This record gives sequence, structure tokens and C-alpha cells, in this order.
Amino acid sequence: MPTDLANLLLLILQIYTFILIGRAICSWFDPGFRSSIGKILYDLTEPIIAPIRQIVPPVGMLDLSILVAFFILFILRQLIASAVSG
Repeated sequence: MPTDLANLLLLILQIYTFILIGRAICSWFDPGFRSSIGKILYDLTEPIIAPIRQIVPPVGMLDLSILVAFFILFILRQLIASAVSG
């Protein structure tokens, strides 16, 4: 895998991780995602979170789908980094 492409993918995954963190924090203060920032974060993350939520049901009041998404992003970053390093 070319290094430039790998670095771009790692950057995109890192930015998406920050977007997921923003969604998690926003959900504490704006659970309905009614603010403009909340709507943007919801729209950016829901295509990934919704399929995970169908597989991993909520545990009580906790939605574990964001944690699973973090784990998946972590694994993807590790796989790309190991592919580049050889």
C-alpha cells in the first residue's frame, strides 16, 4: 500500500474518531441532537452507528454502539499502520 494513501486513510480515520467523540459528548448535553452542531455530528456518524446498533443492542440506558465503532476504527488504524510498516 503506498505510504501517501495509507497516511490519508489514517488521517481520515483519526478525524472520524474525533467526530465520534464529539457525538458522544454532544449526546450528554443535547440528547435529541437538535442543535446545528448536534445535527451535523449525527448525520456524519449515524451511517456507521446504525448498523452497529442493530447488532449490539443497548444495555439499559447505555448505547454501546459508539464504543464498538471506536474499537473498529482502532483495529482499522492498526491494520493500516502494520501494512505500511511491513
